[in-house]
Amino acid sequence: MIRPLVSVLAICLLAACQREAPPAAPEESASTPAAQAPVATDQAAPLELRVTTLDGSEWDLAAQRGKWVVVNFWATWCAPCLKEMPELSALGAMREHVEVIGLAYEEIEPEAMRAFLQKHPVLYPISIVDVYAPPAGFDPPRGLPMTYLVDPQGVVAEQYLGPVTAQDIERDIAAAGGPAVPVADTSSGA
Repeated sequence: MIRPLVSVLAICLLAACQREAPPAAPEESASTPAAQAPVATDQAAPLELRVTTLDGSEWDLAAQRGKWVVVNFWATWCAPCLKEMPELSALGAMREHVEVIGLAYEEIEPEAMRAFLQKHPVLYPISIVDVYAPPAGFDPPRGLPMTYLVDPQGVVAEQYLGPVTAQDIERDIAAAGGPAVPVADTSSGA
């Protein structure tokens, strides 16, 4: 009789220790496809990311504190990845508070990647990461592209599965308390 009572008590205690469900997400706008919707994340501690870029430089996420960082997992064979690259490049170049790093998630030789980037240039650093041992702190991508928006303290603010636009990223930065992008006034007839 005591053994079943202990089992029931243990189940009740374990059920009480489960995490609360995250609050319901607001309805998506009609302009944001489901593939671009942020994926919930439980990341609370600052991430660590140290990689060697294609040009031989060391890139460290900790050195980017104070800025928003876009960590983009991609591959040369991924059509949606190639489509978003110019926009991510422009975002990183035009916004002082945003840094972008591309993590090539595929088995490719550095020379082949350099040749690819001659045809598809970007202004942000690229690092080839091991598909069997992705950077610690990041889950292996469930699909490509997979993009993380890391806040100025080094904590994941948003995670996107599928293509993401600069507008999506800037909207989420502003929603998280970062700088908003001024909207140009097109109503005047000047």
